[in-house]
Amino acid sequence: MTNLPVTKNETLTVDIIDLSHEGLGVAKVDGYPLFIENTLPGEQAEVLVLKVGKKFGFAKVVTLVTESKDRVSDVNETLIRTGIAPLHHMTYEAQLAFKEQQVKNVFQRIAKMPEVKIHPILGMENPLAYRNKAQVPVRKVEGQLSTGFFRKNSHDLVPLENYYIQDEKIDEAIIVVRDVLEKYGVKAYIEAENNGNLRHIIVRRGHYSKQMMIVLVTRTPKLFNYEKMVQEIHQQLPEVVSIVQNINPDATNVILGKTNKTLFGQNYITDELLGKEYRISAQSFYQVNSVQAETLYRKAIEFAGLRSSDTVIDAYCGIGTIGLSLADKVKHVYGLEINPDAISDAKINAKMNGLSNVTFEIGKAEYIMPTWLEKGVQADVLIVDPPRKGLAESFIKTAVEMAPKKVIYVSCNPASLARDCQLFAESGYEVRQVQPVDMFPQTPHVEAVVELVKVK
Repeated sequence: MTNLPVTKNETLTVDIIDLSHEGLGVAKVDGYPLFIENTLPGEQAEVLVLKVGKKFGFAKVVTLVTESKDRVSDVNETLIRTGIAPLHHMTYEAQLAFKEQQVKNVFQRIAKMPEVKIHPILGMENPLAYRNKAQVPVRKVEGQLSTGFFRKNSHDLVPLENYYIQDEKIDEAIIVVRDVLEKYGVKAYIEAENNGNLRHIIVRRGHYSKQMMIVLVTRTPKLFNYEKMVQEIHQQLPEVVSIVQNINPDATNVILGKTNKTLFGQNYITDELLGKEYRISAQSFYQVNSVQAETLYRKAIEFAGLRSSDTVIDAYCGIGTIGLSLADKVKHVYGLEINPDAISDAKINAKMNGLSNVTFEIGKAEYIMPTWLEKGVQADVLIVDPPRKGLAESFIKTAVEMAPKKVIYVSCNPASLARDCQLFAESGYEVRQVQPVDMFPQTPHVEAVVELVKVK
């Protein structure tokens, strides 16, 4: 490409003027943006240009000339390079300010709602070692089974044992499991050939219960000597109550396959949220930050302003955590979810907590909602917690036809949240308030809960 002010492999000295939504530092050379990891606004850096495109390029730091007051000392660049903790180089106060501004930006630029009330972000007292779940790839490195994380935008394994943002007991468990499997000669997966066997080790640990689940993701059902392996794992990790083999034979980036086999104990763990007990199976969604999940759910319930006569629909309900948290405050809760395992868990969770005023159904939200509307189900409050892509327009259309007095929108993606809020606003709903919550410290991700009220 010609007529660009930078070239690949060129060394430049640049000023960092901003952060991208992914937390990359932004510099401009004659108006041309360069994105540079491990840099902060106000810093000057000597950088090496790595990649040049028509509209922007990427560079890496060679030397920091000046440092920001928001930079932390003793940065572990591996955590940034792998994407485990891309904001690890920022003070936590600066991270919170950055995320709060991201939410404000999307409501100004995408939703066209500059006046909307956005509360100060709710952060964590301890923003480290918070994740209750780990999914780590396994590969052969220098003849040994190795665990770690892929380098960003690649499938090159970077060996790692301290993941910084995961429960430390989970980090320890990964090493124990890996070493036991190595002892018994389990072969690592070879992605290029879709060969070998052990693809991932997944560990879940209850924040309150301390129960631990190990999931071994393999390419084939064969796992020789598994009886000896699981006994040895349990002997070294007495918190383990479940060891599951998940079989994924496909050449795919999707981590889990469709088949599970329980090798030890039960096929689930239990944990608590807001005083209620939940059963969590290998493939069920459960918030990875238990402390902040409680903060988020309290805020959602507060925004809902529930009455004992209310009917609530909990769309994208997962294992029922939001709906069951508020079920004893309302007349009835309807939950829907596409994952059959999650719905199975949700029904059991309702019984475990003595809740009979709940109905759960399997299916896509945009398909189930219209059938409920036809059957006369009328929601006073609709709670949605969709995946990152947000809500389908057909879902929003049905939600508007159902005409709940409030919609409580829980989102992990500010951009799709703002887009959907604008669509609700065009159909008679007002965004009353927005509460950002830091569910994922050390990363650029931010959760938010929004109160939408029917005004016409």
